[in-house]
Amino acid sequence: MTRHRQTSRKHHGKSGGTPAAKARQKPFSLGRILKALGPGLITGASDDDPSGIGTYSQAGAQLGYGMGWTMLLTFPLMTAIQEISARVGRVTGHGISGNVRRHYSPWLLVVVVTLLFTANTINIAADLSAMADATKLLIGGPAILYVVLFGVTSVAAQIFVDYKRYVAILKWLTLSLFAYVAALGFADVSWTEAVAGALVPRLTWSADYFTTIVAILGTTISPYLFFWQASQEVEEQRLDTRKHPLIARHYGARREFSRIRADTITGMAFSNLIALSIIITAAASLHAAGKTDIQTSAQAAEALRPIAGPFAEAVFAAGIVGTGLLAIPVLGGATAYAVGEALRLTVGLGRKPKQAIAFYSVLVLSGGLGIALNFTSIDPIAALYWSAVVNGVLAVPVMVLLMVMVRRRDVMGLFVIRGPLYWVGWLSTGTMALSVIGMGIGYLL
Repeated sequence: MTRHRQTSRKHHGKSGGTPAAKARQKPFSLGRILKALGPGLITGASDDDPSGIGTYSQAGAQLGYGMGWTMLLTFPLMTAIQEISARVGRVTGHGISGNVRRHYSPWLLVVVVTLLFTANTINIAADLSAMADATKLLIGGPAILYVVLFGVTSVAAQIFVDYKRYVAILKWLTLSLFAYVAALGFADVSWTEAVAGALVPRLTWSADYFTTIVAILGTTISPYLFFWQASQEVEEQRLDTRKHPLIARHYGARREFSRIRADTITGMAFSNLIALSIIITAAASLHAAGKTDIQTSAQAAEALRPIAGPFAEAVFAAGIVGTGLLAIPVLGGATAYAVGEALRLTVGLGRKPKQAIAFYSVLVLSGGLGIALNFTSIDPIAALYWSAVVNGVLAVPVMVLLMVMVRRRDVMGLFVIRGPLYWVGWLSTGTMALSVIGMGIGYLL
């Protein structure tokens, strides 16, 4: 008997050991790492959309290295609020809009969803315009044609591509953000100034300065990201028969919260690394050369040519297209989830079009309006910067609502949020509110 056990152990050792040991022996695979990450990665990466790139470029070009500190400030703040949003979806089995509908007055729901729909549609229009301008820089041709092409492609992919495959595509698109790390390599960076700018805040009491702060906060801590990550937790839970809302079945809550935290921290760290790279690139290349009037991401790419060379321009422009293809589905999807839950529609990107006609109709409407704005006298590029400001202002009431919601037992059950995560969430809300107040006072004075 003992000999048999020894033989079995030897045979087991030769075959690679336990499943955990076999997993440890697997070679490094980028695809496996991407597969392990979930909504947090896509949320964080989509935060650096073309409108965000334009905002970061403008901040670096106008104010130099001195705006780098905002990225270190926003990292813990955005991580906390996104983790809280994800927990709401995982615990309740409903997105943010669905929970507002279930537990708050209808007028509040209408106001929040209407503002979100408006801000997201303008953001889509601005992103499409920036992507079109970047493509025109790369290969020439009519920009408006690219607006239609990118808009239709993004909406069609969400409707007709299988959800799991589509999520995999979005994850691979996050790699396009490394274009901005590559662009950083072409800039003549004063690293002493860059590190000082990242570690030491430099405050200027002016309306323009605080407007830039609100724009940066609005493009990093954006309401559509809250709605998207919460809804994606619900979507993945719905498609996985092993998962149920934690409020109904408590089993595995600690493991799920650990997964959400790791996923969110990874996504937000990735997002802020790229944003900081863009600010430093713009500061080193554009601000240092006196080119401070940069209004769009495409202008930033074009302005790099005489300073950092045509290859840097091409890398920067290609990154704009890649990030737009990642961000537009998140903007449109967040809108469709919010409106769909508010109207009690059948929602879900994992559903077939026939199963959720109204949900996909909202998606098409938002994308279609984004395309149409590029044909009107409304300049989506002029709206680019201000859409970030609007997001910053809109974020304050949404964040207050979210922070109050997560302490309600009728919403979160046993999983009401307490401790450091809760207080950092309020710190994030307070920081956003103070920046908006500072902007308002600046304009009054």
